Amino acid sequence: MNYDVIIIGGGAAGFYSAIHIAEANPRMRIAIFERGKSVLEKVKVSGGGRCNVTHAEFDPGEMVNNYPRGAKELLGPFHTYCSGDTVAFFEKRGIPLKIESDGRMFPTSNSSQTIIDFFIKETERLGVAILRHSSVVDIQPIPDSSHSWQVKTIKATYEAKKVLVATGSNPKIWNLLEQLGHTIEPPVPSLFTFNIKDERIGGIPGVSTLAYVEILAKRAFNPKITIQLKSQKTDQVLMSAQGPILVTHWGLSGPAILKLSAWGAKLLNEYNYSFRIRINWLPEFNMGSVLSYLMEIKEIEPKKTVLRTKALQIPRRLWTNLARAAGIDEETKWATVNKAQLQKFADQLTQCEFNVEGKSTFKEEFVTAGGVDLKEINFKSYESKLLPNLFFAGEVINVDAITGGFNFQNAWTSAYIAAKTMCID
Repeated sequence: MNYDVIIIGGGAAGFYSAIHIAEANPRMRIAIFERGKSVLEKVKVSGGGRCNVTHAEFDPGEMVNNYPRGAKELLGPFHTYCSGDTVAFFEKRGIPLKIESDGRMFPTSNSSQTIIDFFIKETERLGVAILRHSSVVDIQPIPDSSHSWQVKTIKATYEAKKVLVATGSNPKIWNLLEQLGHTIEPPVPSLFTFNIKDERIGGIPGVSTLAYVEILAKRAFNPKITIQLKSQKTDQVLMSAQGPILVTHWGLSGPAILKLSAWGAKLLNEYNYSFRIRINWLPEFNMGSVLSYLMEIKEIEPKKTVLRTKALQIPRRLWTNLARAAGIDEETKWATVNKAQLQKFADQLTQCEFNVEGKSTFKEEFVTAGGVDLKEINFKSYESKLLPNLFFAGEVINVDAITGGFNFQNAWTSAYIAAKTMCID
């Protein structure tokens, strides 16, 4: 069977591109190859089953700041097709979107099934073939055929004038692309939470608060160096983020943690996910100002117990745990707490260090840093610079974003621009 366009990957980018190609050129024969029995699986679980379609950031220059990898390359594409275009696409087709307080955008139905049903019905209406259980095992250019392609699945062999690879983080497809001459940046997890076992956050899952988090450099030890290095820095800050933090059963999550996991994806992989973080639970204060404030409370509220007072804007259970870590028990009153204890407490509140040992996937939204080298892609068309009529869309390339709808926007933008080039006979 021959097609004009074969799309490898039955996900968001694949379907979005197929719809745009078919609408622009109804004569074209288009097929989507999906390795599994179900399509759009990642759409289904996105946003806790609500599908975080995009983000309400409509300025391309600001939009790119949410991409640890690919920011420079995406600026041009976002000027061509950005979140406003995505909103218009869905609303024109009867799927209104809503903006939540943090900028994330969802269908007003609050269900990812709305998006899935639309994509399936629309591709069927436009005559796009969807071939399930069609895992691709080989992709090869056909010699002497004006840059056509042969795509071999576990079932059959097909030919197409153009091929779009929209398989997301698929190691088997990356291997095939590598065999074709493309460079693949090694994949590492991008969005994940930090696993921490520590009494200070143990037993209080669900506690959420605004905080400032720093990732600290590893304390290096070189056995070949026998002299003491006076200038050696043991607490060098590698990166930082401020935002909500959520205490979980296994450690810490929330926007600030996820942002660090995205920007630090490669570094934290090199650390084998064993590293130190330092948290200021009161970002508007430093240790000195907190200590001064605690000393004032000591004078004003001498008869009250420290643990029950909660004199600062911090969740009560966290306040209690940090006070205990500073050596302050349930019976200690402000009148009897000494300055050394208050210094330790101020330190816990503003310079609280934790050892991270491992990671956990953020909900079901597994995002990977890595993929086709960006230097090998023409971002005006999303066509390979090495192989004519081979295109890419979505996370198969080395682009990833923080959580909030930005990864989907990369999928929509790349799929749209690739479609506009492929729809030309």
